[in-house]
Amino acid sequence: MGPVGREKNLLIIGSGGREHALGWKLGQSTRVKSVFFCPGNGGTENNILIDDSDVDKLIKFAAENECDTIVGPEIPLGKGIVDQFLSRGLRIFGPKKAAAKLEYSKAFSKNFMKNLGIRTAPFAVFSSYKDAKDYVRAQNNELVVKADGLAAGKGVFVCETQTQAIKALQILMFDKRFEDSGRKVIIEKKLSGQEASYIVICDGNTFVPFAVSKDHKRVYDDDKGPNTGGMGSYSPVEGFDKNMEREVIKSIIQPTITGMKRLDSPFTGFLYVGLMIDKENAIPYVLEFNTRMGDPECQSLLVRMDSDLYPYIEAGIDKRLHAMPPIRWKTQSSVCVVMASKGYPGKYRKGQEIFGLPSRATENVAIFHAGTKKELPNRIVTAGGRVLCVSATGQNLDAARKKAYATIRRIRWGHEEEHYRRDIGKPSGGVSKKDGFA
Repeated sequence: MGPVGREKNLLIIGSGGREHALGWKLGQSTRVKSVFFCPGNGGTENNILIDDSDVDKLIKFAAENECDTIVGPEIPLGKGIVDQFLSRGLRIFGPKKAAAKLEYSKAFSKNFMKNLGIRTAPFAVFSSYKDAKDYVRAQNNELVVKADGLAAGKGVFVCETQTQAIKALQILMFDKRFEDSGRKVIIEKKLSGQEASYIVICDGNTFVPFAVSKDHKRVYDDDKGPNTGGMGSYSPVEGFDKNMEREVIKSIIQPTITGMKRLDSPFTGFLYVGLMIDKENAIPYVLEFNTRMGDPECQSLLVRMDSDLYPYIEAGIDKRLHAMPPIRWKTQSSVCVVMASKGYPGKYRKGQEIFGLPSRATENVAIFHAGTKKELPNRIVTAGGRVLCVSATGQNLDAARKKAYATIRRIRWGHEEEHYRRDIGKPSGGVSKKDGFA
């Protein structure tokens, strides 16, 4: 157990908006001395010039600076970075490789849910392109085709026709756009309803929940276009009440934590559940598990979080979350809008200077950098597909939306090179009380 009351140094591994937001929130703690980022981005300070795949050097840095380490993205978790840190006696927050399999193998995840009776869409797993294509041709339902492995949120294809599903199979298995991640695919029935993201912080035995949020994955307004890593998020989610939360905990969270322990792979870290709520029966289904904080859900959640985050990270490492109180949340709503490079999630330009960034933070708006790089002197340029995450809070979703978009309209790069959705946090038509949401 880390000494309670002592100021700590933190090392956050990752370069996205999620990692910037984690560092922003953790840096506000009176328990935290310094926050280091590896590799960080153009908006983060104390960036460490170590390749984030060079685990030995990361271990050396964390040991010399007495850091608690927090892992942001999925790839290092899937490669076993937590196991390597723990084998050297270092404090790190995240799941071991065996537990991270809930995300880096969708086939494992789907079979895990099937064996435990956790509600998820009917599915089939294929390693043969021909067998998968034959299966698609025999189906009458709209289908979702998924790469088994990690694909930065872009390996999921929602298909309305057999032709679209076969095209997705070709992209994954024949063209190998995502290399070995698409060597095996999952084909499942498309579910419909209300989506939500439910995230809990786990210590292997118990958990503490975060507020509910929602991600907009498609690149264009009205949920059109291909899936992305996320184009925006908001919190709370309309109609997701205490009854629904109790059902999610009872039928999904608890069985998952218990099931992973039974597999001798207890889960420590942020457990993310992508939900689809069947509106007719108000029943939650699991779309996917992620074994880290969502991005951009993290950004909209942390600007609403009223509690100090670090004690929960520390308790997760020390396996004493059972002694922690519930997290306090501001009554305000929050909206996070992602500003991306034009062309994302396909090809896009880099190196465009960004103009219009506020010189200082405001009370109700936070800008988290993702695909940015700092070039001297004080020049911030684009360096990725998702560039900035503009997060705002307000009395309600509409007020938060207005603040976020007012800020966005002042930011630009290149010649109309920025792209963002105009409908993040916009009412989706809502649902009636008889649907069990309100």
